Amino acid sequence: MSQASYESFEGQPNLERRRLLSIAALAGVAGLVLPAASRAAAAGPSEKVDVADIAYLTAGEAITRFKAKTLSPVELLLAQIKQVEAWEPTLKALTYTYFDEALEQARVAERKYVRGEPVRPLEGITCAIKDYHSVKGKITTYGSRLYKDFVPDQSAPTVERLLAAGAIMHCRTTTPEFAHSGVTASLLWGVTHNPWNPAYTPGGSTGGGGAALAAGYTTLSDGTDGGGSIRIPASMNGLYGYKPPWGRNPNDREHPNEWLIHYGELARSVGDCGLMQNVTSGQHPADMSSLRDKVVIPPTFAGIAGMRIALSMDLGYFAVDPEVEKNTRNAASVLRSLGAVVDEIDIGWTKEIEEAWNTRWEGVFYALAGSLLTKSRNDVDPYVIKILEAGKKVDVSKFYGLNLVRQKMYASLTKIFETHDALICPTTATTKIVAGRSSEEPLAINGKPVNPFIGWFMTYPFNLVGTCPVMSVPTGFDAQTGVPTGMQIVGPAYDDLKVFRVASALEGATRPWQDRRPKLNA
Repeated sequence: MSQASYESFEGQPNLERRRLLSIAALAGVAGLVLPAASRAAAAGPSEKVDVADIAYLTAGEAITRFKAKTLSPVELLLAQIKQVEAWEPTLKALTYTYFDEALEQARVAERKYVRGEPVRPLEGITCAIKDYHSVKGKITTYGSRLYKDFVPDQSAPTVERLLAAGAIMHCRTTTPEFAHSGVTASLLWGVTHNPWNPAYTPGGSTGGGGAALAAGYTTLSDGTDGGGSIRIPASMNGLYGYKPPWGRNPNDREHPNEWLIHYGELARSVGDCGLMQNVTSGQHPADMSSLRDKVVIPPTFAGIAGMRIALSMDLGYFAVDPEVEKNTRNAASVLRSLGAVVDEIDIGWTKEIEEAWNTRWEGVFYALAGSLLTKSRNDVDPYVIKILEAGKKVDVSKFYGLNLVRQKMYASLTKIFETHDALICPTTATTKIVAGRSSEEPLAINGKPVNPFIGWFMTYPFNLVGTCPVMSVPTGFDAQTGVPTGMQIVGPAYDDLKVFRVASALEGATRPWQDRRPKLNA
């Protein structure tokens, strides 16, 4: 389906175009003394209070300021509401907002910090929840018109944990229908745009979450990743996105024991990914595959001097845009400057991986949603129907046979990890994917035709070897599109800490969010 088709169907997201609540009203909250920034805001526009700076704080920075009583959760929320008001509906990154409820929660969190009471790990921190993850008592649409009024009676385990840890869900973010695509657009919510250049997609399927973080709507965002749905938007919005190893975080009840799908996070810092992981990981009774052993991500890491890192520019078979390759090599050079040894290697993978992933994706999708072919096909994105039709034809031998491909992939990775601590490669092969682009529209990279559905992102192979943790990290910008590029850091099976260590070192050397942000209404 073309962008024009999505636009013609789109409904206006349920965003109340509201003014910010007045600072004077906030001052009436039971006996609170407002921090300096609020007092300055109440005094008038002549005071130099940069609301955008507050909106873009990392969770770690915000929590530090909360505890020092130099910032309140209310101020953080209001600053981010202001960002939403400035950008929406241009980006179309949100489906629902809960600003009134969120403000009440922020006031409660504010009281705790002001009074020095015990606080939870994410107390008062805003977190956008993908409108693909069930939230008890809140409409969850999965990006589909079929579910536009659906209210789950329970929340996804990771959502439960984030909210129980004090995170404030102030908004829900867009996803393509049933999270089926690397481009975020749907018949229900329309086309989501990239804040860095609205002509291009923010990626998908957690595209709304990626755009929201880049635009300063939220401090944290959750996500799911069945083929790159965390890492693609992380890359295309200049963020950090973590696909945990399979079982580290519990999956939702709707796809039990499914090793292709991973629940994880997107953030503007490595440390924030760690904060979220420490909350969401661990065994959960709703997921039989969730791991009992919990890995705690520390706030800081040792340097990477002496580490050996393998670099694959194309994973054996991808065409890669020169801008992406240039930025990936620059990131590799930074790692070398930090004392790591980076060796370019031949990973030995082939396009059989593409067919293997498609087989699994189509087969699982049909098993979960095949009834749509007979019940509701006229209300569903035509490309979703195409995936379901393909899934209907997957036979058992082919479905299990993909495990032979997975084993070959894992064997080659194991050999690499015998001599190297991590593998790096691009996240997406190109940034030149326009907003709302159809998954059937022909696509070429460097003049070479590629699979229009998945040939432009280099993430899905690592869902087939899902025990390997992977983080996408920023590497710069495409000089032609202005859209960010990213690099994947892949660790040995279940070695989360090694991935975080490399990512933390690169972040410390590059500090990508220090002095560059999207321009409002660009």
